[in-house]
Amino acid sequence: MNALSAVPLMPKLVRHGVRSISLLAVFWVFLHLARGGFRGLDTLGWTDACLVLFLLLGLGVSAWRRVRRNALGSVIELRDDLELGGGLIATAFIVVAIGGTALFPLIYLLMAFLVAFLQRNAGLTLLGVALAFDALVTLGGPGPSNGAAFATHAFFLSLFAGMYHVVLSARIAAARHAESGAVQKRIKEVEERARTFRLISSGTQDSFSGMNQDEKWLVASVKEIEGAVGAVLEVAETALRTHTCATFLLDSDDRGLKLHDCRSASDRVQRERFNAGEGIIGGVLKRRAPVRMNSLNGLKGITYYESAPAVQAVLAVPIIEVDGLVRGVLVADRVTNDPFSDQDERLLTTLAGEVLRAIEVERVMTYIRKSRDEKDRFFRAIEELNRAGNPEQVFIAVLESARQIASLDFCAVTLVSEVDGKRMHRVARMTGVTTGGKALEGQYFPDNNGLVANVVRYGAPLPGRDIKAMERQIVFDEETQIKGLGALKIFPLTAGDRILGTLVVGSRKKALDPDVLRMLEVMAIQAAQAVLRAQLFEQMERMATTDGLTGLLNHRTFQSKADEHLAQARRYQRKLSLILTDIDHFKSVNDTYGHPTGDAVLRGVAKILREKARDTDIVARYGGEEFAIIMPETDAKGALVIAERIREAVKAEVFQTEMGPLKVTLSLGISTGPDHGYDKQHLIDLSDQCLYHAKRNGRNQSVTVAQMQGGRKLQVAEAG
Repeated sequence: MNALSAVPLMPKLVRHGVRSISLLAVFWVFLHLARGGFRGLDTLGWTDACLVLFLLLGLGVSAWRRVRRNALGSVIELRDDLELGGGLIATAFIVVAIGGTALFPLIYLLMAFLVAFLQRNAGLTLLGVALAFDALVTLGGPGPSNGAAFATHAFFLSLFAGMYHVVLSARIAAARHAESGAVQKRIKEVEERARTFRLISSGTQDSFSGMNQDEKWLVASVKEIEGAVGAVLEVAETALRTHTCATFLLDSDDRGLKLHDCRSASDRVQRERFNAGEGIIGGVLKRRAPVRMNSLNGLKGITYYESAPAVQAVLAVPIIEVDGLVRGVLVADRVTNDPFSDQDERLLTTLAGEVLRAIEVERVMTYIRKSRDEKDRFFRAIEELNRAGNPEQVFIAVLESARQIASLDFCAVTLVSEVDGKRMHRVARMTGVTTGGKALEGQYFPDNNGLVANVVRYGAPLPGRDIKAMERQIVFDEETQIKGLGALKIFPLTAGDRILGTLVVGSRKKALDPDVLRMLEVMAIQAAQAVLRAQLFEQMERMATTDGLTGLLNHRTFQSKADEHLAQARRYQRKLSLILTDIDHFKSVNDTYGHPTGDAVLRGVAKILREKARDTDIVARYGGEEFAIIMPETDAKGALVIAERIREAVKAEVFQTEMGPLKVTLSLGISTGPDHGYDKQHLIDLSDQCLYHAKRNGRNQSVTVAQMQGGRKLQVAEAG
């Protein structure tokens, strides 16, 4: 492992070396000034010239890095500011040292520039650097008044640095002055967005200044849409790894586009209205079809930036209503040459449909809210669904809200899934009247001719007639009967082209009000979106934290968990052990049996690690055929017991292959804190050393640090 990990060290060393040129140049100029260098034109030599060239090279590297980070939309780090500012200060003091103190005002101007435009920490640090250089040039020169000159310079340098705070205070005051106007502007913007969403007529002259009840509902509708669109953009940004992911909607006259919401690493996304007929987005609106483009030299026609970065890949899909009207564009781009795939296009098209569906749902909500005062309960129900962070919270919210809106006596949510290749239905949550037969909540039932299965199959609400005419009709399965209901309705939970399950509602009344049924249908749509959104977020979280092959935590999550548990152990002075393990001769397994068999072995070993480790232990795939276990509250002796249990289980496991049975063994290395400290990297290095000590001494064994060190002492004694 050490030999392989050393391969990428050379490019890293080269990058660090190039990055350090500016700091090294500043340091050498400082030393040269301390030795009396740059004291006049007549004293300049080859050393001075070489130092100047080296300093200019460092400045060029710093400037190039800064321009490149800006182009990529990356955050400027403190080190970048110090490299550039230090190089400029060193250059300025060379000029002052050669030309004399008459040129010192250049330093004041440079200092004013640096402290005003760089980070505060960088500005204060560079002030100290400037004072250090001034001490060398001023106090190191001839003349009796050098001390007074240095004091004067220090005073004015500090004065110019203090101007930074004055400028900052003025900017804050100006921002506060503009804030009151921004509040009024926001009210007008909400009204315009309501027209964009077609929640109100484009020709209305109503104002939000009075904020009557209807207008408050309208503002709430806009916020609901904004929340739904924001959730869609978060999913798209995570799934597509974008530089910018944004929604642009046509304004009320359909001639211009304006940014509705975005997730972007750049602060140059166009915020103002721009022409809807220009560039790539204009082509999407005209063609009414997705556009996918990429170019190594950067794409042209990117009109949604104030000053376009080097976008190399773009995917844009139209937001089209059922009646064929185009309402906007959902666009995603990348600044790297990583073209979008067909799968990416399908995902973004689905998400564009979700944006439109959110708008359509809010239109229906606005109509319902204006029809009756009691519809505010419906609004609160939708809010609860949008706040739900996981599927379980969605189920609770939809059941409670449905019962409040319709005074239901029975309500249930079912989900559909594939189990062993067969469609199965599960009652995820229910409330209300008791059922005959078996308990209902949490139960699975197969695909059958019941109402729930048919709603999923055909995607339409059922039944279409009075339930009393269908007394023998199966709702869930033949073993489950719902008694005492006079009305029943089952709605599909539809999200895009997927049906996730059903919402089953019943009442002892003979019939449900049509307006109530419409509200429940809309709630089912919103619930489906909330469930899908929660499932997508859970899936993304799993993908970000787990290893795709073994299902264990991945390397990045292991590092985070190690930091967390080590910090807790250090604070309370608790024991903590770390095991690193490696499959012996795994390369020969791949070479002899093939990589599919190697993957099966990795999955099998990972399963044993999960089973034999304790519930409190953290098991992760460290990399390749290596695994790691963090064991809180465990000393070296306890860790060795668990390690041996794992080793014996792996040794006994038989993997069936096409070439016959296969058995593998493990080597394990163990380190423990606080016996060997609480430094993460030190413990990892010690476990790694123990692991390779086990491999060098026969493999298929567990080795602690004490055993490794004892073995080394024994070898030294024998050699003596």
